[in-house]
Amino acid sequence: MAIVDKTKKNIVRCRCKFCPSFSFGCLMKAAPQMTKIFLSSADSLKKETHVENLFCAFEPSNCIKEKKGCKCPGCPVHKEYGLDKIYYCLGEAGE
Repeated sequence: MAIVDKTKKNIVRCRCKFCPSFSFGCLMKAAPQMTKIFLSSADSLKKETHVENLFCAFEPSNCIKEKKGCKCPGCPVHKEYGLDKIYYCLGEAGE
């Protein structure tokens, strides 16, 4: 599997935040961390191991617990890096 770059650009392009599996509650829990990330330097993002977004680059979600649909196949990050799995939010290697 390709290694997805942990960048602000990829976080913005990521479709995870629009996924049916990523509930409004999960989105609200992630908001403070996303704000912190966008206000911080690019180097600090590379040190993060967990972000509630861009699950193909970071660890699986701490919030998503069940499959309700997946936006990975239509994601520009998924396409650019040649990824071939889905549901990265639920498992390190995706499915």
